[in-house]
Amino acid sequence: MAQDTDLAGKVAIVTGSGRGIGRAIALELARRGADVVVSDVDEASARSTAEEIMSAGCRSMGIRCDVTRKAEIDALVEQTAKEMGRLDIFVNNAGITRDTLLVRMTEEQWDLVLDINLKGTFFGCQAAGKVMMKARAGKIVNVSSITGLIGNVGQANYSSSKAGVIALTRTVAKELASRGVCVNAVAPGYIQTEMTEQLSEKAREAFVKNIPLGRGGTPEDVARLVAFLASPDADYITGQCITLDGGLTIN
Repeated sequence: MAQDTDLAGKVAIVTGSGRGIGRAIALELARRGADVVVSDVDEASARSTAEEIMSAGCRSMGIRCDVTRKAEIDALVEQTAKEMGRLDIFVNNAGITRDTLLVRMTEEQWDLVLDINLKGTFFGCQAAGKVMMKARAGKIVNVSSITGLIGNVGQANYSSSKAGVIALTRTVAKELASRGVCVNAVAPGYIQTEMTEQLSEKAREAFVKNIPLGRGGTPEDVARLVAFLASPDADYITGQCITLDGGLTIN
């Protein structure tokens, strides 16, 4: 893992980073010199990612955390501050889908997606925000989706949760700006992950056909944008939602 130094000395937490986009984000932050706490509801995958980071020379911990439980998020932040000495970057990445048409969607499917994607992000912003406000510095990056901007058939729950993440981001950015904390969101489009691999081949082809750049994005594409927002280069950016979609939403 080639090292950059723009995040050297920083400590980051990335939720849902045992695999997929979250894992790519954790690895990219470490590549740029940050020590990274890997958080995931799957403890084994969290520890695996943490071991990879440590093998590259950065400090890391793999911690199981259910983002729908406030006490677990609070404990995650507290343990990080205690064992790593500080908290500079918090990435709210944990998320799930439970896709189905509106008329078939159950209350349980709605609640689960909103609890993890939106309430979990709220808990993360709250816990990290308290620490960063005292330090008068910090970066919070929330992972939203273009579905939160344009909607998507079969994703009333997911789209609503991701739209909520954007509104939450802008509100928290206003509340924390006076304390030197920047809060932004990224809105990926079609990204090639385990989640999108569950789509039919026909659905995947339809997505790519409408992307001006002619390809789906990768987790590493998202990771580089998150790392930029977490870096000193983005010190004057807050309250923004940046799309990363290969031009899919141009029209």
